[in-house]
Amino acid sequence: MHKDAGFFEGLLAREGCNPKVIAHCRTVNAIAMEYVQNGSPADPDLVLAGSMLHDIGRSRTHSIGHAQAGAAICRGLGQPEAVARIVECHTGAGLTADECTLLGLLPIDCMPVTLEEKILTNADNLAGGKRRISIEHDLMDAFALPRKVRKRMFRLWLEMELFRE
Repeated sequence: MHKDAGFFEGLLAREGCNPKVIAHCRTVNAIAMEYVQNGSPADPDLVLAGSMLHDIGRSRTHSIGHAQAGAAICRGLGQPEAVARIVECHTGAGLTADECTLLGLLPIDCMPVTLEEKILTNADNLAGGKRRISIEHDLMDAFALPRKVRKRMFRLWLEMELFRE
């Protein structure tokens, strides 16, 4: 891949993402790259592409379906499947196929599995708009979600903290 953040910002703009979405993607990228720079074995090119494109689906919808829409856009743009999966799995701490069905989404497993998927999902949880927030703040914002989902978000954060100094 070997692209830079500017390349992906251009893709976001061409797809119709507004400046707030692009600024949020920059913030998520900065947080995600901290994990890569602190010695994790994650692929930095995948983390860069996934973090910059994770909300590309917001050019179509601002609903929970933006992740699946974004993955479809990425596939249509010829992005690697690994990038499309990062985009598809980034909401909350992922969604099971059953949870997707209950939300009116395609019934596919959208749980982050790879290290890159987990890094991006966690980084997105730690970005409130264009500013960094704490996991406590994120969990308070997610109070309306089922307890099992909040626990999943917290466990993901704990796992990712192993890669921070």
